[in-house]
Amino acid sequence: MTSRIEIVPAPPILGSILPPGSKSLTNRALVIAALAQGKSSLTGALESEDTHVMIDSLRRLGIEVRHDRSARVIEVAGCGGVIPSSDADLFVANSGTTIRFLTAMVTAGKGRYRLDGIQRMRERPIRDLLETLTALGVPCRSEAENGCPPVVVETVGLVGGVAQIAGDISSQYLSGLLMAAPYAAQGVTLEVVGELVSKPYVHMTTAVMRDFGVNVDAGDLTQLVVPHGEYVGRQYAIEPDASAASYFWAAAAITGGSVTVEGLSRDALQGDVAFCECLEQMGCQVEYGPSSIKVVGNRLRGICVDMNAISDTVQTLAAVALFADGPTTVTGVAHNRHKETDRIGDLASELRKLGAIVEELEDGITIVPGKLQGAEVETYNDHRMAMSLALVGLRQPGVVILNPGCTAKTYPHYFEDLSRLAGVEFSS
Repeated sequence: MTSRIEIVPAPPILGSILPPGSKSLTNRALVIAALAQGKSSLTGALESEDTHVMIDSLRRLGIEVRHDRSARVIEVAGCGGVIPSSDADLFVANSGTTIRFLTAMVTAGKGRYRLDGIQRMRERPIRDLLETLTALGVPCRSEAENGCPPVVVETVGLVGGVAQIAGDISSQYLSGLLMAAPYAAQGVTLEVVGELVSKPYVHMTTAVMRDFGVNVDAGDLTQLVVPHGEYVGRQYAIEPDASAASYFWAAAAITGGSVTVEGLSRDALQGDVAFCECLEQMGCQVEYGPSSIKVVGNRLRGICVDMNAISDTVQTLAAVALFADGPTTVTGVAHNRHKETDRIGDLASELRKLGAIVEELEDGITIVPGKLQGAEVETYNDHRMAMSLALVGLRQPGVVILNPGCTAKTYPHYFEDLSRLAGVEFSS
């Protein structure tokens, strides 16, 4: 893809779209299907960099994975909890789900495993996960001894027992532990220390585990009990990605249009469908169908909202906030500083370029709309920065997104889909 793309203002967007499969569900289903007894077929699976590095890593672990990209189907021959390879070097790029899920998964094996990624991955914390896995009987360490990747796991099998896990940095630590836990020699009890962020993602994890045959006693997510057991391979349908859907709902809000996202409902496994509730608070009309959600734009007003549970959509809401009457304050997302980029500090910098007055908070951000202006938007190699701030250009001329190819991480054809839905052609 080109190194830059200029977004062209569009009339009110009217239409419908089916986003690609959920990254979160695809990577959870891949890990569970890989550990399962028997074969699984994952339909509607996401085709992106994050799923590519997960599939490549599973193959390096000796697990057979067949990926029909045109049909969006992934077939996995499960290993029955016995990881074939005893020595593997895994490269995960900047996929947080992949490194956190696989660090936990490989503890069920017997051997030495090393996991690494790009430079930004080497800055992302993983110490809490390593300490919990060590407490469960598998020595795990940060190769640089700084609590970040590369990670080295030397294991003769996960022992199990009772351990604590910090909840305030990433719910992916807990999800990774949960998915591996059925293959411990004994049951696993995980006690969450501190406030757990992004709780809907943990509920998603336990739901996928249940669908493959393992029931977790999750209670109120402060103590989770996982029995010794095994997953059973099956056919599994992946929902469209709700985080990706947020951009199209936001496009309706920003342009005063009407956009229907197909394949999602209010009862979706993905918590990010609650982004629509934020838009409703801002003045939009939201219509929920059995397998669709429509957002109709209206005059927008600023809101104050805790987005801890749906933190991947903070940047999307920030784009909408630029067009609202009055300030918008987002709280509960201190952990966003530890994602693909600093999604508070770096987001603030780009919003200021576009004309907003922005205050960084300890756990969030306040956005005061100003006189909008065009700008070249840095993406920091963060797919969500590119996809969300591109929306500003649907109303404001002169918005240029640098490194638009970073969207390949979760949505390779995003700009084509946005251009088609908006009925305008973007220029490079």
